[in-house]
Order: sequence, then C-alpha cells, then structure tokens
Amino acid sequence: MTGAPLPAPRGPLSAALLAALRGSPVPDPPPPLPADPYGDDLQLSLYVLYELHYLGFDGVPDDREWDPRLLALRAALEARFLHALRTDVPVELTATAARALDELQLEPVGEVDGSLSHFLRDHGTLDHFRQYAAVRSLYHLKEADPHAWVIPRLRGRAKAAMVAVEFDEFGGGRADEIHAQLFADLMADLGLDTSYGHYLDTAPAEALATVNQMSLFGLHRALRGALVGHFATVEVTSSPASRRLAEALRRLDAGPAAVRFYTEHVEADAVHEQVVRHEVVAGLLADEPHLEPDVVFGIRTTGHLEDRLAAHLLDTWRNDRSGREKDRVTTV
Repeated sequence: MTGAPLPAPRGPLSAALLAALRGSPVPDPPPPLPADPYGDDLQLSLYVLYELHYLGFDGVPDDREWDPRLLALRAALEARFLHALRTDVPVELTATAARALDELQLEPVGEVDGSLSHFLRDHGTLDHFRQYAAVRSLYHLKEADPHAWVIPRLRGRAKAAMVAVEFDEFGGGRADEIHAQLFADLMADLGLDTSYGHYLDTAPAEALATVNQMSLFGLHRALRGALVGHFATVEVTSSPASRRLAEALRRLDAGPAAVRFYTEHVEADAVHEQVVRHEVVAGLLADEPHLEPDVVFGIRTTGHLEDRLAAHLLDTWRNDRSGREKDRVTTV
C-alpha cells in the first residue's frame, strides 16, 4: 500500500505546508495560525502533518516525517487544538472514568435527533451511507493504528489487555480479517473507491478533527490517559451503533461485505467493551491513578468531536447538500 496524493489546500497555512511538502522551502516564519481551531485550514494542516507518521503521501520524501521545522509547526497546531478541547470540554475534579463510561451506555428512547446511526437506520438512503462511509474511511482504512501508539506506554494488565483487543482489530493474524480490510470490502460493496486517503478532499473539518484527535493523543506520552479514554469510548459505543448501521444496510439491500463490517463489530466490540473497562482502563488507573482526569478528558472530547461531526452531516443530509459543497462522493 502506498500513500495518498497530497490534498488540495483549504487556506493559507495548508497551502504553504503543501507547497513545502512538494519541494518549496518551509516558510520561516510560517503563516499565522488560523483563528478557528476546528476549521478547515488548521485541521487539514494537522491531518497532513500527522499522516507523515502513517503511510505518508505520494512523492513526499520519508525524511520529512522528522523535519524539525514541520515538527515545530505541528506542535503549534496541536497546542491550539488541545487548548480548544480543554476549554470546550472541562473535566471537574470529582469526575471518574467509571461514571463517564456508564453515561455512554445510556441509550436514548424514541426519536433521536443527533445520532448518525439512528438517522441512517431509520431514514438514510444509500447515498447518505456512501457519504458516511467515505468520511469514515479516513480512520477506518487505518483502523486501530492510532491506538497502537499507546502500547509501549502501558504496562502490566493494561498493556496485555490492550494488545489482546488490538490483536482482534488487526485480524487475529489473518490479513483478510484486518478491520481496515473489512472496511475496504464494505466500501467496494457500496461502489466506493477503496484507495487509502482517496476521500480526504471531500471530508469536512469535523471529520478531520475526529481522526486528528487520535493521532494527537497517540503521539504524546503525556496524553496516554486521554488515548485510553478515547479507545474505551469507541469500544463502549461501537456495538449498539454498529447494530443500527447493520440494520440500515440490510434495509438498503447493501452487499454482504458491507453488512459484515458492522455485524463483526457488534459481536467483537461487546466483548472488547468489558476487556477495555475492566482491564485496560482499570489496569492503567491501578498503576497511575493520577491519570483519571485524562481518561475522562479522552472520553468526553471523543463525544464532543463526534457530536460536531454528527451535527454537520445531519444538517447536510436534511438540507440535501453534499458533505463539502464542491465535492460530492461518487461511486467507482
């Protein structure tokens, strides 16, 4: 697998960054940071800088991953993003990880306005689901990779349990069962391009932020508690949401590979939830109890960013607009 093509810029900062990755000098000093920490220019720039630590981009030399000027720019963008998250998602001193995870399990009753999985199950069209899958492909085609950064930063119970869950995510030793491959199979069933990073230009800033959050937490040892909180949130909320998404795809007569991706997560993540709660989170906090506020921060910021993405997509679909006005998702 090779890296994706570089995306189109979305502002002066990303334009300067992309030009530098194509061979122009890195601006010194760089352009002013965008005012909106959740906006297109900052989130795309941060996404591009993080992607240098994954598969990279076609035509960009591997040594740019550790270019000190790019790392300095990344640090400035991270500080802006992290400050916004800490401002918007405060964590009170009495908060506990157990209570925060319990709150995630409170399933709404009746009509649900802000839930993507409920909307797709009850009202979604095949085009809605294609748009949803294209947006989610930015993460799911590298599913579990950002969480793997935390493994060398854990020990004992937490490390052993984290590796056990990740082993399942990576297919239990079978390449065709890796969850990223299962998502590529889903995309193929829906007639989407399965190339890594293909839909980056169509993804809204709200989607980039959800992926950037994982890389931010994963690449910083100081944020290991937040990454564990993010991972726990994904596992606790995945099973019921995946059940609804599988029901949506059956209703839409999608192919078996599309349905299978979510039915696999219904079963696997119901088990993973217990392992993550009682071994990963509990094991981490038994070793490092001072990290509990960070775990709660990871849980709550995950919900915050997912709610922003849900609001964007639901507004888009209810008003019959494409995810980004200039780019509609098309089938292959």
